[in-house]
Amino acid sequence: MSGTSLDGVDVVLVDFSTATPTLIHTFFLSYDDALRTQLLSLQQPGHDELNRAALLGNQLSRLYAIATGGLLKESGILPREVVAIGCHGQTVRHCPESGKNYTIQLVNAALLAELIRITVVADFRSRDIAAGGQGAPLVPAFHQAVFMSPDHHRIIVNIGGIANITSLHPEKTVIGFDCGPGNMLMDAWCLQYKGRAYDQNGNWAATGQVIPGLLERFLEDPFFSSPPPKSTGRDLFNMNWLINKLQGTEAPEDVQATLLQLTAAAIANSIHDYCPTAEEIYVCGGGAHNTVLMDRLVDAVRRKHVALTDQLGIATDWVEAYAFAWLAQQTISGKPGNLSAVTGATGSRVLGAIYPV
Repeated sequence: MSGTSLDGVDVVLVDFSTATPTLIHTFFLSYDDALRTQLLSLQQPGHDELNRAALLGNQLSRLYAIATGGLLKESGILPREVVAIGCHGQTVRHCPESGKNYTIQLVNAALLAELIRITVVADFRSRDIAAGGQGAPLVPAFHQAVFMSPDHHRIIVNIGGIANITSLHPEKTVIGFDCGPGNMLMDAWCLQYKGRAYDQNGNWAATGQVIPGLLERFLEDPFFSSPPPKSTGRDLFNMNWLINKLQGTEAPEDVQATLLQLTAAAIANSIHDYCPTAEEIYVCGGGAHNTVLMDRLVDAVRRKHVALTDQLGIATDWVEAYAFAWLAQQTISGKPGNLSAVTGATGSRVLGAIYPV
C-alpha cells in the first residue's frame, strides 16, 4: 500500500490459510523527495503527463518489487510460497463524481509480476466505479471481516492523507466514508513553512492557536455537509484549496493548529451525525502517531472510548496494507471486495485485475 500521504510503501505478509489470518512480517520502504515531487506534480494537469505517468508507473513498480523482495528476504519466505500480491498502486487522480467516473492508481502490474515472479492483483477501485460506486473507501469490508464485535458498536478511524471512518454496528449495515483531509493539508503546510515532511507529534500545531473564523470557512466546503457515500482526495483538498481560504495575515503556526482541528472536527462531526450510538473508536494510520491530534479527537468525540487498532490485534501502521492483502485474497477466491452500502455501487463486485505468472 502506498497512500495519499506519499511517505512510502507499506508491505505486509499475511497467512490466510486458517480461520484467523496471521500477520507474519512487515516492511516499509520510503519514497525519496524526487519521487514524491514527481507524484505530486501529477495531481494536476500538466505538460507531457501521459508519458510522465507511464514512466512513474514503471518506477513505482520497480520500487514495489524492491520492497516485496526486502520483506521476503527478512521473513525467509520464497516467492513461490506466496499466492499473490495485492498492489493498490499510487493514486494520482480520484474523480468518481458523475460525468467523470474514474480513478487512477499508478502501477505497471504486469512489470511487477515479471520482476517478482508472483501473481499480482491490482486496479481494485475501477470495477466499483463502473458499478456506480465511489471506488472508495474499500477498507470497510476488511474492517468488517476482522474488527466487527458481536456486542459493541465500533468505529474504525483511518487517518492517512485522507481521514475515513467505518461504522461497525452489530445489528445494522456497515457504513463507511471519507470525512475529509487527514494528514494531507497539515503535511503540505508544514513542508512549505518548516521544510519538514510532517509535523512530528503535532508539536508545531501545539504552538499555535485555532482560528475560529478560518475553521468555519474550512467546514463550509460542501464536501463536509454532503451525505455518504462519498470519497475525496488531493483533487479537492490541496494547497490551492487551502490558500483560497486564507486572508493572508494568519500566523503559519495558527494555520497549522486550525488544520489539525479541522481533521479532528471532520472526524468527530461524521461520527456524531451518522454513528451517534458508537461506544468504541479505534484509530489507525499515520495520524494515530500525532499525539496532539489524538488529544483533540478524544475531546471532540465526547466521552467515547478511543484507542488504537493495536488493541484489536493489528498495529496502526499496517491496517491498510493488510486490507489490500485481504482484498487480493477475495479476488483470487472470486469473492466480492466492496460493500455497496459504503461505496454506493449497485451491488457487490469482485474487484481487481489478476496478472498471473
